[in-house]
Amino acid sequence: MHICTKTYIFVSKLIEMVYNNDMKINTREYQEKDLEVLVSIWNEVVKAGNSFPQENELTLEDAKQFFAQQTYVGVAIDTLNDIKLGLYILHPNNVGRCSHIANASFAVSSKWRGHGFGETLVRDCLVKAKEFGFKVLQFNAVVETNTGARKLYSKMGFTQLGVIPNGFRLKNGEYVNICPYYIEL
Repeated sequence: MHICTKTYIFVSKLIEMVYNNDMKINTREYQEKDLEVLVSIWNEVVKAGNSFPQENELTLEDAKQFFAQQTYVGVAIDTLNDIKLGLYILHPNNVGRCSHIANASFAVSSKWRGHGFGETLVRDCLVKAKEFGFKVLQFNAVVETNTGARKLYSKMGFTQLGVIPNGFRLKNGEYVNICPYYIEL
């Protein structure tokens, strides 16, 4: 059987699991055993060049350090099938007198986008941010063309603070607007 056929069958079965509710989705704290899969998901978003500001992919060693610097790293996992679906990082948006404002970034594997797992991650992030004593969760640079994220944040009660013209450079060199969002916890 050709590798493309195998991949298609695998992805088809995974999608079928979602629609047949053959999944049990939980969120939990990142563990080092998750590293390889989470780096792959993170780097997928970085490579796309349309939502994360980073231009360089993480190596496994870089990722260990990067994740260790965060206040919390959450993982959405299908516990029935042991599939990591996505992750988020949570940390202070600034220091000192502004350290009560959190910032977060979310990455869902492209295989699993559009099934509500991003919302699962954001909801968990809101709970964790509050547990860590943050008063506000702010997203500094939501790319205007990231309509899925923007719709989700609006649906969940986030407030858009405005628009920063040409605040993000896409992978192709084009500049697009960014839209900061926040929500009080």
